[in-house]
Amino acid sequence: MSPATPPPSEDLVHSESFLRSLMRRQLQLSIACAAAFLVVLLGLPLANYFYPALMATRVAGFTLSWLLLGILFFPAVWVISWIFIRRSIALEEDEVAQAKAANQR
Repeated sequence: MSPATPPPSEDLVHSESFLRSLMRRQLQLSIACAAAFLVVLLGLPLANYFYPALMATRVAGFTLSWLLLGILFFPAVWVISWIFIRRSIALEEDEVAQAKAANQR
């Protein structure tokens, strides 16, 4: 054991398996949120291309395309971000609870 390596610990929360499991679950969450963002980001140009008549429909004085881009895009991104943060915190709390339960056995 080198001087830079900390001594083995019974602290499961800081163990390699705990961190690997947490990182894997957060990666899955990140990929899901990134996919949702890409759907939102690429959905508007695709909708404009495939459904030009629908996207030219007037809603509240705007075309649907501009309504989605100018008003609804940012709230959609905020919702994706809010979901990511809430789920990430929940994942960490779940992992800690599992680690504490395993330590008590």
